[in-house]
Amino acid sequence: MTIKMRSTYRILGYQPTVNPAWRQKLLTMGMLPGAVIEVVRVAPMGDPIEIRTRRVSLAVRQRDLSAIILEEVTG
Repeated sequence: MTIKMRSTYRILGYQPTVNPAWRQKLLTMGMLPGAVIEVVRVAPMGDPIEIRTRRVSLAVRQRDLSAIILEEVTG
């Protein structure tokens, strides 16, 4: 999935291959299934990507973000 700048996505879940420690860290930061994230900006070379949820703003690598199953929210 191509992540677009200034887009909003809903977290549907996590890939089965996700590292359990990374998944737990994301859950602790409020990135729960059903939560909405906003892509604030993307670095010039595409990595990292700054995302924001209700509780936290963080920069993540494209590889780590691919462990999350996202659905684009329109409208």
